[in-house]
Amino acid sequence: MAVGIFDSGLGGLTVLDAVQKRLPDVDLLYFADSAHAPYGVRDAENIYDLTRRAVYDLWNRGCDLVILACNTASAAALRRMQEEGVPEGKRVLGVFVPLIEALTERQWGDNSPPREVAVKHVALFATPATVSSRAFQRELAFRAIGVDVEAQACGGVVDAIEDGDMILAEALVRSHVDALKRKMPEPQAAILGCTHYPLMAETFQAALGSEVQVFSQGALVAESLADYLQRHPKMQGEGKGGFLTTGRPGTVSDRATQFLRRQITFDAA
Repeated sequence: MAVGIFDSGLGGLTVLDAVQKRLPDVDLLYFADSAHAPYGVRDAENIYDLTRRAVYDLWNRGCDLVILACNTASAAALRRMQEEGVPEGKRVLGVFVPLIEALTERQWGDNSPPREVAVKHVALFATPATVSSRAFQRELAFRAIGVDVEAQACGGVVDAIEDGDMILAEALVRSHVDALKRKMPEPQAAILGCTHYPLMAETFQAALGSEVQVFSQGALVAESLADYLQRHPKMQGEGKGGFLTTGRPGTVSDRATQFLRRQITFDAA
């Protein structure tokens, strides 16, 4: 048994990398739905169906706990999966809440009423599907009041990163930041609302300016998971981790190796 990490493609490897550094003794089974990536341009029903299928696959492989290391899946599928009922002894968690808890300076799992927070103007960079879902704003409203969120759909960035075209990805990031700043000239904080985007964190920071605090998810999700497993140690289990993909394993392995700059070998899901 291992903890499952799901992503539509390779972006979730930024979360996996952070979790492995924070929790080196936890086995992780990574599932990339590469055959259907990217999710960010799909409609909500399609994203839900694909996410549900992958999560049940991981549960059936012995992963009692699955992390949706994909903001688009978290936005479009997580709440619905939880509302429709999760099998006994299984859990599925998303990546928005740890980010919002950090932004609003809440302790992990603090469910007290929403309150005023220091940050008032927040830029959200995410996929088109995540932006249209307004899931980030909904989750934020449970924890904070008086925060203005300006969202920017960053079309093309995920595709460029998955294709290994970092020059194009950098150009697209700068263009999207410019578009955001025309709507919100002086954001106090910026949310990198896609697990691919930490690879472009320096570009985001440079385009936004050093005075803007940039939040990305890897370390935050890893710390939240460490806290969760401390409170629910039985969810960690035992067993062998690995890497699975619905795409072509050889191609995905090559790109993942470039992505993390260490050898990664995927097997067919």
